[in-house]
Amino acid sequence: MTVPLPLRGSIANVRGFSDSSGWHVIRTRSPNGGHPAHDADAALIRTSEDVDAAIASGFTSGVIVGGAVDAGRVSPNVLRNLILLPSGCDYLADGDVLGFHPSSRRYRTLYRRSSTHNSFLVTERCNHLCLMCSQPPRDVDDGWIMDEIKAALPLLDPATKILGFTGGEPLLDWQSFIGVLEACRDVLPSTAAHVLTNGRGFARREVVSAWADVRHPSLTAGIPIYAAVDHVHDYVVQSRGAFDETVLGVLKLKDRGQRVEIRVVLHAITAPRIVETCRWLARNLPFVDHVALMGLENTGFALANAGVLWIDPLDYRENLAEGVDLLAAAGVPVSIYNLPRCVLTKSTWTYAAQSISDWKNGYLEQCDRCVERPQCSGFFTTGRPRHSRAIVPILATAL
Repeated sequence: MTVPLPLRGSIANVRGFSDSSGWHVIRTRSPNGGHPAHDADAALIRTSEDVDAAIASGFTSGVIVGGAVDAGRVSPNVLRNLILLPSGCDYLADGDVLGFHPSSRRYRTLYRRSSTHNSFLVTERCNHLCLMCSQPPRDVDDGWIMDEIKAALPLLDPATKILGFTGGEPLLDWQSFIGVLEACRDVLPSTAAHVLTNGRGFARREVVSAWADVRHPSLTAGIPIYAAVDHVHDYVVQSRGAFDETVLGVLKLKDRGQRVEIRVVLHAITAPRIVETCRWLARNLPFVDHVALMGLENTGFALANAGVLWIDPLDYRENLAEGVDLLAAAGVPVSIYNLPRCVLTKSTWTYAAQSISDWKNGYLEQCDRCVERPQCSGFFTTGRPRHSRAIVPILATAL
């Protein structure tokens, strides 16, 4: 199985960029693409010919990938700002956006132009401690991240179809985050925005009003409801009273005409209740815009809690199929995320999406013989992947 792309790490060398301004945001551009269009544009350099082309095109900043070009031999009189990234960053291409910190020599890939799975981490802080959280929260002062996002947004390709925003909980500092959404609306009006939030902030009138007042043309809140029973949901998120506030938040959002997606992560606590949960959603929240029933990513807190979370998807696939039927019969749009087709009943294949972000998506060797691979979600490559005993290539003769 492939390994995840290194979207963050250490810079091998840096020159020229000021330490005093903290994090820098730059956009990588082809050195042969003409004069840089923005102060943040930096030539993407892989060969000595690229250095010459960057100079001829008028670049003053460059990003050298790997060791093919010796940064020490590039005169600061022509390319005064340089960063040298490890060879693992050879995925970078024209139009990608990086954030980096000169003093600590840390970088993060914020946006890849060719990807359909771009998302911004808004904060690492959260008011939940979900048992299976793939991004374990930290109590840190990271308000600077929203400033970084605002600096990055004008550098993105206006043709980008969708951007995700995740955390932590983006609405902990809801006023600053509303400013990010307003920037998205103004800078990227044709780009849909999908925000992963626990939804509790929307129980407050001022928060839901500010969200609705953004008037973004395509904005969705992705909100988890893990069970139809309040204490089960509260246990999964490790926060008493969370269920009631979340449901109230969903109701207030829909009352204001906002788009809402309900997300249910499937594991040993939630999967056995999936029929009950889907029936409850169909009866009580049939007006939501989408329900996503999601396989577990075995990373983050899911590793520490594997003993109470792991369940083979084979053991709940019949219940999952029944849950999908309940939602579909009620007219609720529904999808299955993060589960390969061979662990699902064939009746649910039309609902199964290729949902795993491309930078952490992989397939097993036996998948090479599977006729359904082009439509299959594949597997997470992050953490410690665990695979169902049902994993087997689907052959044409079996269809």
